[in-house]
Amino acid sequence: MIHSIDLADHRMVAMSRSTLAALRSILFRDAGPAAAGALQEAGYAGGEAVYQSFREWLRKQGKAAPEDLEVGEFQRKASTYFREAGWGSITVGSMGEALATVDSADWGESEPGANLDQPGCHITTGLFADFFGRLSDVPLAVLEVECRSAGHQRCRFLLGNSDVMRFVYDEMEKGRSYTDAVAAVA
Repeated sequence: MIHSIDLADHRMVAMSRSTLAALRSILFRDAGPAAAGALQEAGYAGGEAVYQSFREWLRKQGKAAPEDLEVGEFQRKASTYFREAGWGSITVGSMGEALATVDSADWGESEPGANLDQPGCHITTGLFADFFGRLSDVPLAVLEVECRSAGHQRCRFLLGNSDVMRFVYDEMEKGRSYTDAVAAVA
């Protein structure tokens, strides 16, 4: 049985991937590095509506609220939901005890061939912070560490509490790989 998302009923709009790419390019051209923060804030602001849309989508399928699903079912349903919403499919995992991962080989905000120096899915980092933070007992911070826009095979997002994510970010700024930084957290 197909359960499509009625965007208007879910307080969302469809937007082309080329529009997202152009928005990112224009903001970086005009605002420089501050554009990343602006895009993250915009993603965070939309997180509640996306989460509520996911809840309603699950309800229409006769499923429990997201926080009541077992981990495997949550991952399958979230991946299907994000794919149907046009974002792409996701796989939720973990790195050690302190961090969750969200991976996607087809993420909609990414732009393969863009040759960015850094990961570029800024809207998504804000969106995931709000969306997954609603399932957590603590606020979450999100850091994209691999991005198809920067030549990687997938987009990978790390999710954790702000102290852990700040440590990982600081270590990466010093030239350490994210995998080594995460290993140092444990």
